[in-house]
Amino acid sequence: MNIRRWSVGVLAAALFVPGLTACKTEAGSPTAESKPAASEKPADPKEALAASTKEIQKGNFTFAIKGGEINGGGTVHLPSKSAEMKLDMADAELSMKMHLVFIDDDSWVNLELAGAMADSVPTFKAMKGKYQHLDRSKIKGTKELTFDFADVDPAGADKMINAITDVKQTGEGTYAGTLDATKATDSDLLDADTIKALGDKASAVPFTAKVDAQGRLTEFVVEMPAAGSAEAQTMTVTYADYGTAAAVKAPPAGKVVEASDQVYEMFKG
Repeated sequence: MNIRRWSVGVLAAALFVPGLTACKTEAGSPTAESKPAASEKPADPKEALAASTKEIQKGNFTFAIKGGEINGGGTVHLPSKSAEMKLDMADAELSMKMHLVFIDDDSWVNLELAGAMADSVPTFKAMKGKYQHLDRSKIKGTKELTFDFADVDPAGADKMINAITDVKQTGEGTYAGTLDATKATDSDLLDADTIKALGDKASAVPFTAKVDAQGRLTEFVVEMPAAGSAEAQTMTVTYADYGTAAAVKAPPAGKVVEASDQVYEMFKG
């Protein structure tokens, strides 16, 4: 699931409404979990952070992402080959909630819009309260509507860690340093266009990270400087519920319809 491309797809679905900005996420935030016995972490800070992503690859966790236009969260549960992502966005003219569900080869999308803009579009009215079941043959290459169960990290934390140029341990389980964003353009948390606009600043972008007592990554924060017309922003991804996330359930049958051609058109391009 490409979070950044997925977010762009949401904006396209809103008929290119200008000025749409993210507000808050309401669902999918990580929940607290009991703390098992501590495990030994590598002494080298970068090695410790690299090791912290190993548990993510097992594909059993919840996550939340905040920053810029990306505010959401969800669940990855590889044992059942299921995942979900939720997003909440709003501005003065339009509010939007989106829920994507992936179970094995099936996927569904629910898009709820409200406000003057949404009320004037018949397609949006028809979608209200319904999950659109997606035809896989019609969404090939549309990354915002697919999930790659071979690459389960929604933010690409390992790619950002590989791009670290300097890092220090600042406390028990806490780290800070800089990364070369130009070497992490394949991370879903960082936007390639923004990185390009940063110019020389992109080679030393500040970050902080946290790991739990078992050395598992719980938070990665990137402080993106202002670039061009874009203001400075803080991008944060958090992980929780390692090994204890629940399998994602399919939407209720009574709320499912086959996706219309208009739904696929929204996410083209």
